[in-house]
Amino acid sequence: MSTAKSRWADDDPETEAIIAQQKREKEAKRRAKAEKQRQLEAKAQQTQTPETNSHPANGETGPPKKRRRLSNDAAETTGSDADAPEIAPQKKQSTALLRFPAREWGTCRHVDNFERLNHIEEGSYGWVSRAKEITTGEVVALKKLKLENSPDGFPVTGLREIQTLLEARHPNVVYLREVVMGNKMDEVFLVMDFLEHDLKTLLDEMREPFLPSEIKTVLLQIVGGLEFLHSQWIMHRDLKTSNLLMNNRGEIKLADFGMARYYGDPPPKLTQLVVTLWYRSPELLLGADKYGPEIDMWSIGCIFGELLTKEPLLQGKNEVDQVSKIFELTGPPNAQTWPGFRSLPNAKSLRLPSSSSSATSSGKIPLLPRSKFPYLTNAGLSLLSSLLALNPTSRPTAQQCLSHAYFKEDPRPKPREMFPTFPSKAGMEKRRRHHTPEAPKRGQEAPQLDFAGVFGGAPGGDTGEVGAGFALRLG
Repeated sequence: MSTAKSRWADDDPETEAIIAQQKREKEAKRRAKAEKQRQLEAKAQQTQTPETNSHPANGETGPPKKRRRLSNDAAETTGSDADAPEIAPQKKQSTALLRFPAREWGTCRHVDNFERLNHIEEGSYGWVSRAKEITTGEVVALKKLKLENSPDGFPVTGLREIQTLLEARHPNVVYLREVVMGNKMDEVFLVMDFLEHDLKTLLDEMREPFLPSEIKTVLLQIVGGLEFLHSQWIMHRDLKTSNLLMNNRGEIKLADFGMARYYGDPPPKLTQLVVTLWYRSPELLLGADKYGPEIDMWSIGCIFGELLTKEPLLQGKNEVDQVSKIFELTGPPNAQTWPGFRSLPNAKSLRLPSSSSSATSSGKIPLLPRSKFPYLTNAGLSLLSSLLALNPTSRPTAQQCLSHAYFKEDPRPKPREMFPTFPSKAGMEKRRRHHTPEAPKRGQEAPQLDFAGVFGGAPGGDTGEVGAGFALRLG
């Protein structure tokens, strides 16, 4: 019988030999596969039970008595294991599921996993210590929350601090690693990254203030972290130099979120007793209960001035004295510079000089006195004056502040790699207490204030002190 010739093949004998060899190899593979299949079927017939072998004697193998189950659940299998002895091991193996790492709810670790090295400082909402994690040897900051005066359970200040720190993952915000517990329910600790310095201590110990390029580097990091908070609808509400931490690589991080709070638009009704006194905005002092991130920008202006002079810019003895010092620096408010300020609760007792009504109505933000900041450029004075504007709506946002011309002029911000380093005190990180007011505590009621004596009138009604002891002369 002649083999059919491919119509693609030519008369070349070598080509025909190659095609014939390929056909023979393909036929050999087909026969091997058929032989293997027959061996498997013969083996399956030998392992069947007597019930299964009782088929007709004509040699035909009928269908199996039971169909193989493909379920992973062994409980779904019916009948005896003898029906499918070869399948049982496969079912046991198929129940092993792949597991992927994921966040799960679990118990907090114990504080005994950390060795406390030394106490650092005490704040309004907790005690901060330097500690070392025993397993890794890494140094961390351990903050114990103050829960003694919380008869109603866990304080909302602690919950807000934990919530906002977990949401505020930014290079210029202190990093919350975890929450650990002590032996009692009122022993709650926050484990955070440890930074060697706080800005207040550095300013007190430095012989000379920061250079203009260094001030820009510090301020850009502070405002950068604050811009991220505001983009997440979070107000810090206690910005001050002692709550700004710095490491030996020139990195600034915002810390102490005990008074932080989410806000909305329009802003909700909030307590006016927030922000440490020296960094508190005038609208809060005058009793505003609806405010937004503008109060943080006022605190940024106070910090900016402190970086320039190495001293807190507005050091009032009480609320009345603080308002006096603010108006001494910025001038008294009027209908042009701060429309609607008379509607604030505490502004009703404020007696303004008669000459204040004749102030300029150009609508521009008045510049602060040049004599107070002799080495500041015109762009820098413009930025500082806008941050310390009496009218909250006239203050720039954090995003606008970052794009200000002050940061684009010479000298440019110094790179962090070239930032000066300050020696760490190793085991002596206890920061000495400064003669500065503490942040307001939750639950305090705002006092009834009388600002009649701010401009040299009758003494204030709260403590009997006469403001800052000065009288403004305008015109």
